[in-house]
Amino acid sequence: MAFQPNSQFMYQAILSAEENLKFGKGGPFGACIVKNNEIIAIAHNTVLLEDATCHAEINAIRIASKKLGTWDLSDCEIYSTTEPCPMCFSAIHWANIGKIIYGTTIKDVQKLGFNELTISNHQMRVLGQSKLKLYPHFLRKECQLLLEQWKRCEHRQSY
Repeated sequence: MAFQPNSQFMYQAILSAEENLKFGKGGPFGACIVKNNEIIAIAHNTVLLEDATCHAEINAIRIASKKLGTWDLSDCEIYSTTEPCPMCFSAIHWANIGKIIYGTTIKDVQKLGFNELTISNHQMRVLGQSKLKLYPHFLRKECQLLLEQWKRCEHRQSY
């Protein structure tokens, strides 16, 4: 049976990002890591509070690794409200996560002023010969709403 992304998990990532928007901790980005249809980690971006590496995906990987007691997140998938940047894609690859499901794209957030490298996940996968499976544009409209909410935030800051 072919894999079908689950909207429940993307909504958890979206909720985390929405909560983050209330406090201005780092942007409209959320991530949820799932293993065997069970949520292992939910996180949002905390770049503005901590450091430049605290993207939602990295934060979720740290939580999941701690919870599972291993760096190896095989048999997991990650739901991300926006296509992971090259740093996050690499971390996902090295953690052995098998699937990335994302809503908006790197180009979408680049238009908002975020300092994104223009290397897509598809390009990273091909150039790096990664076996990661990609599921782009999942709940795209809902994830785009996060970007619209961010544009209206008084405390917004691109980085």
